[in-house]
Amino acid sequence: MLALLDKYHLRRKGFVAVHAGASFLGRRWQPERFAAVIGDIARETGLDFVLVGGPDEHKPADEIAARTASPVVNFVGALSLETLLALLKEARLFLGNESGPMHMAAAAGTPVVGLYGLTNPIRWGPVGVPSISLQPSMPCECVASDFCKRTDPSKACCVWRLEVAPVAEAVREILARTEKQTANALSRYA
Repeated sequence: MLALLDKYHLRRKGFVAVHAGASFLGRRWQPERFAAVIGDIARETGLDFVLVGGPDEHKPADEIAARTASPVVNFVGALSLETLLALLKEARLFLGNESGPMHMAAAAGTPVVGLYGLTNPIRWGPVGVPSISLQPSMPCECVASDFCKRTDPSKACCVWRLEVAPVAEAVREILARTEKQTANALSRYA
């Protein structure tokens, strides 16, 4: 893992892992919104950003990379599950949609900002790490009525209603809450 971090000039606990994919398009927060959060947080903190995901998730990652002024390292489709887990363990924070990688990040001990639609984050949110799960107010005012099935979380686009400002604020809050914990972890590496 250290060789991979060195190759891309990533510092331990010095980057945010971003997963913009999900099993269904309606569970994917918009790439332009991810790009806006990445730009804001990169300017404010100096943190780097890496995009992670499976081989079928190149499109949202490519859109994010094209829309952000901040450089991102795009690992989408390039990592085994074992390498992804090791990378997530080294991340300062995970930002992403409700998905397997979000739960992997929590299992690796990485703080999480999770983005939810119709699925209840109290029941399905990350456990064991500092986290914020964001969900638009419910019941959802449908933003894709021709596409959504209101009673099926796998076919609802409610996450599309989340705005950039509360997501960026959640990232800032988790970074602030975990600053001391991160400093302690870094001192163990020294």
